[in-house]
Amino acid sequence: MLIQDAKIESKTLRMIGEEADRLGLECYVIGGWVRDLILHRESTDIDIVVAKRNTKDECPTPQGRSGIGIRLAEAVAKRLGRGAHLSVFKTYGTAQVKRGELEIEFVGARKESYQHDSRNPIVEDGTLEEDQNRRDFTINAMAICLNNGDGLRETGYGELIDPFDGMGDLERCTIRTPLDPDITFSDDPLRMMRAVRFASQLGFYLSPETFDAIARNRERINIITRERINEELNKIMLSRKPSVGWMLLDKTGLLPLIFPELAALKGVETKDGRGHKDVFLHTLKVLDNVAELQSGSEAGTASELSHLWLRWAALLHDIGKPKSKAWDPQAGWTFRNHNYIGAKMVPKIFRKMKLPLNEKMEYVRKMVDLHMRPINLIEDTVTDSAVRRLLFEAGDDIDDLMMLCDADITSRNEEKQARFHRNYQLVRQKMVELEERDRIRNFQPPVMGDEIMELLHLEPCATVGELKAAIKEAILDGAIPNEYEAAKAYLMQLAKERGLLT
Repeated sequence: MLIQDAKIESKTLRMIGEEADRLGLECYVIGGWVRDLILHRESTDIDIVVAKRNTKDECPTPQGRSGIGIRLAEAVAKRLGRGAHLSVFKTYGTAQVKRGELEIEFVGARKESYQHDSRNPIVEDGTLEEDQNRRDFTINAMAICLNNGDGLRETGYGELIDPFDGMGDLERCTIRTPLDPDITFSDDPLRMMRAVRFASQLGFYLSPETFDAIARNRERINIITRERINEELNKIMLSRKPSVGWMLLDKTGLLPLIFPELAALKGVETKDGRGHKDVFLHTLKVLDNVAELQSGSEAGTASELSHLWLRWAALLHDIGKPKSKAWDPQAGWTFRNHNYIGAKMVPKIFRKMKLPLNEKMEYVRKMVDLHMRPINLIEDTVTDSAVRRLLFEAGDDIDDLMMLCDADITSRNEEKQARFHRNYQLVRQKMVELEERDRIRNFQPPVMGDEIMELLHLEPCATVGELKAAIKEAILDGAIPNEYEAAKAYLMQLAKERGLLT
């Protein structure tokens, strides 16, 4: 089958094919770039696999693996000239050529074998067919020939080599392994996570054989490092509908192995005929809502913090509910203070899962901690003081917090949903008004500690901190405006009342 697409006819790919012909090498673009080309998805990373024309290897690596991928990469980099950057990894027999946003990986065709206690393969030179056999899924095993039909193969430039019907699986929206899925997943258990990730990213289904093999081999995931698992989880989180991936992790039995705290949210307990919502399903709905709101709005989603990590906050916003669940004969099931309990759990979860323990973790912790505050505001009288305090504590993340709260409205009662959304709009309006007037976000008291000590002739002591805190509270309560003269006058009044003036 001949692939006819402007991207295949690019000058770069044509040039790679010409250099391969000059060196007497078989050359193919393979894997994700081919898949995305057929699906009309953007992809800038190109993988090139190179095969020998004859059995004699003129350029082995120290491990005996073919260096023909490096040979072609060197030729391509030279042809591209200035602006092209070549990176060579002789140990692995691979090379990378970068030019602008374009990244091209070169590797010799290979075959792999595995030991039971490791996902790192024993690699040997191989043919294109053997290289395709080792690929994780049929949709990633398709290759397009870049040779110009000079007798290296029966195929010529642009011909699709698809031995496992990857094209058919793309049409059927199916994730399937080229060979026995039990062997595929046992050899490299990370492929189980990749299967789930591709299903989530592409909106595909796992074939029954693939699904069952993941379930049978799920315990093998324990040999994979947390860092590699997290790479796949983050890609699931950035999917258009991330709940697809998390539901598959649950149904295949992987979820309790990689994230037991999330699995603990599952299920409904009933007492005296009264049950609570399934917190796991609610959480996934909130996560999808955040993803949808982010895709439809540029507000609050410009940075990595407020995109990926707001989704993590959505996933963890009710993580404290199992520990806080209690039965009240009058109120029914309650989850009091679950936001505070959840916020305390966030650093422990991030540490255990080897997620970043920096401002990203702190951002998620803050979102989990504060996510009930706007709800409490709309259920009570929306006072200026309460809104000021929320603005102060959320700071620049207030828009993300409000997006999370909007996403947290998952009631099936449309009237109730509409009422909550209207009330949130009132809170937002009040925030805008107070911020314009009082400039509360990230504010510091107009009179700082050094000036307090100078004005009152105090040495560093607890009293200085108490006075500074009192000024802050007065501003948040609306007792004084957020202005220097008003704050200084309030300080002097406090000092007089406490007998601090000499």
